[in-house]
Formats: sequence, C-alpha cells, structure tokens
Amino acid sequence: MEARGLTPARAVVGHRTNGHSGPMVEATRIAAPGGGARRMGLQRRYGLLLVATMVSLGVQGIVPPSPVQEVAVTALAGASLVLAFRASGLPGRLMARAVALSIAIIVVSAVRATAGGISDGVVTAMNAALVGLGPPAVAVGVLRDLRSTGQVRLEAVMGVLSLYILLGMFFGFVYGALDRFGGDPFFASGAAATVSHCLYFSFTTLTTVGYGDLVARTDTGHTLAVFEALLGQIYLVTVVSLIVSNLGRPHRVRGSG
Repeated sequence: MEARGLTPARAVVGHRTNGHSGPMVEATRIAAPGGGARRMGLQRRYGLLLVATMVSLGVQGIVPPSPVQEVAVTALAGASLVLAFRASGLPGRLMARAVALSIAIIVVSAVRATAGGISDGVVTAMNAALVGLGPPAVAVGVLRDLRSTGQVRLEAVMGVLSLYILLGMFFGFVYGALDRFGGDPFFASGAAATVSHCLYFSFTTLTTVGYGDLVARTDTGHTLAVFEALLGQIYLVTVVSLIVSNLGRPHRVRGSG
C-alpha cells in the first residue's frame, strides 16, 4: 500500500525500518529541514579555514620581515587554530581553550615586537604549537563528517587541503625554532633562517620538489626533512587522492538491490 502524505524524510524512515540501518538514518537527518543549512555552514567554515591558511602562507612568504609581520603571522596562526577547531565541531571547552591560547600567544608576540625582551625563538616555537594543533582537529572533523554522511563532500576536500598546508607551515616554524635554539645556523648554505626561507624549504620538502638551493645542515634537520617528505608523499597518494577521487559519489547501502 502506498504511504500517501509522507514527506521524503519520513519515507526514508519507513524504508529504514524494513531492514536498512546506519546510513539511512543520516540520510533522513540530511533530508530533514535544516540539513542543507548545516552542510552550507560546514562548507563556509572549512572554506574560511582554507582561506586563512592561504593568507598566512602569503604573509609569511611575501611580506618583508618586520615587527608588524611577526605579529600578523602569529595572529593568522591563531586564527587558523580557532577556525580549525570551529570547523571540526569540537566541544565548547576545547574551543574556549583554543581561543585563550591564541590570544595569549598573540599578546606575547605583540610584546616582543614593541618592547622586546622575549626571544624570537620562543615566539617561533609558540607559532609552531598553534599551527601544530590544527591538523589533528581537522582530521577529527573530516573523519566525523565522513562517518556521519557516508559520502565525500566539498567540505572534506577543503579540510584535507587545509591540513596539508598547516603541516607545511608547522614544519617551517619548527625549522625556524631549531635555528634560534640550536646555536648554529640551520641551513648549510649560510642563508638566514627567515620565516620566508623556512617556509620555502618546508614546502619544497613536503612536496619533494627539492630545488637544492636551501639544505639543512645538521643531522636533526636532515631527519626532520626526511620525515616531512615521507609524510607529504604518503598523505598525497593516500588521503588526498582517495578523498578527491570519491568526491560526490553516492553512498551505497548494503542490501539495497
């Protein structure tokens, strides 16, 4: 008998009770009022995160070193962390801690830029901490979205791309911190380990381009570069390729055919 008057969402519920489970419940939730708004909200959040990481990349690589640039780099690192936590839908208490940590480190960076008395290495290490907390949060958010919907959507693609950029920036800050705290120059060529140089070296390593104009001098630098290169290649050929190749494909429900 035809179930007249049922909305699409209720019809899905009825279909689910005939033996289907799991993904059909999520399909009901997405079909219900507000599901589309939630999806658009997630796309905006991951979109803002991707834009923030790209802007941070540009400021670090293009803007000449100055006290203003240092504060701007830290502010963008903090914004990336907050946006990563927000896009991932982490609990409010973790979100509040991310905001508090970002504000505290931005204040430290501003104090160093205006009054001095704080080591450049300390600020660089704190920037690394800010950026380094972003990738785990993004990974949690993307996995949660994939499990709940059973489908790769645009927000997942923006999430994995943001994670990749954050990884490159994290290693760049780590290289800069090693230069400040190691006592000897980080690069073998004698080039200054500026934010731009460290970022450039990090992404040429992450993508395994390896131009060779900047080379790590110490065994620690060599080892970190190897880890970054391996991580970058494994991430691209597994996570990114899998996500992009399955973009928009409908989830197949077992037993439905």
